[in-house]
Amino acid sequence: MALQEITVSLIVENVARLCQEANFDLPSDVRDALQEAADLEESSQGKRILGEIYENACIAQQERIPLCQDTGMVLVFVEIGQDVHVTGGSLTEAINAGVARGYQEGYLRKSVVADPLHRKNTGDNTPAVIYYDIVPGDQLRITVMPKGFGSENCTALGMLKPADGLDGVKRFILDAVDKAGPNPCPPVTVGIGIGGTADKALLLAKRALLRDVKSANQDPDLAALERELLEAINKLGYGPGGLGGRITALAVHIETYPTHIAGLPVAVCLNCHAARHKTWEWRGEKVE
Repeated sequence: MALQEITVSLIVENVARLCQEANFDLPSDVRDALQEAADLEESSQGKRILGEIYENACIAQQERIPLCQDTGMVLVFVEIGQDVHVTGGSLTEAINAGVARGYQEGYLRKSVVADPLHRKNTGDNTPAVIYYDIVPGDQLRITVMPKGFGSENCTALGMLKPADGLDGVKRFILDAVDKAGPNPCPPVTVGIGIGGTADKALLLAKRALLRDVKSANQDPDLAALERELLEAINKLGYGPGGLGGRITALAVHIETYPTHIAGLPVAVCLNCHAARHKTWEWRGEKVE
């Protein structure tokens, strides 16, 4: 069978680049959403804050400096084709070497501690949190997502009962965003995972944050639920920067997965206004 070979050195180089670009360049869909939010915001203070957020993003991009002082713990989502062969070392080690290089050469804050109890800093923002999907084909796709902990600390998981139903799901989500309040630096993007197991629901919620801000779930019922929840969240009144206003969230994205007859897991994961992520796709030359 024909394979595609990729060297670890190329992976290191591109992961390093992604780490810097993700921290310097706010995705265009988020920038557009911030401008639209400024038009919709009714609070004069909220409009001013949204303007400052947008200006900050422009300065970060032009000056090649971080959007936020919290440059996050790096999440890496890897889709690797079953016909791709990594040569010269370990894929996981290459990804972590790329993160280390990107953070060191980009002068990004190193925020990772080696042990959650003893708290000694690793000095290079590794290890990353890496998720692998083996997919058909001969391509490699790597998405880097620096996740700040102002928003990460607001993550919520609810192991609801099936009898709680849709109304219970809505209550849990709104309560989670309400409890988060101003802490995740609104306007936020709300990722929601429903179904699977506890860990699967949380992963679904994380992945939901990678969607285009203006995208809607392909299921019309879920798309309607996204719109309903966005409207309800924006009635909470936290507003830009948590200082009051109409726009608390830019988007609500829901992803679902089959689950057990006895369970209804629901996870809520928030992104701050600095919704950072960058993707690299690769296809090389075939070898026999």
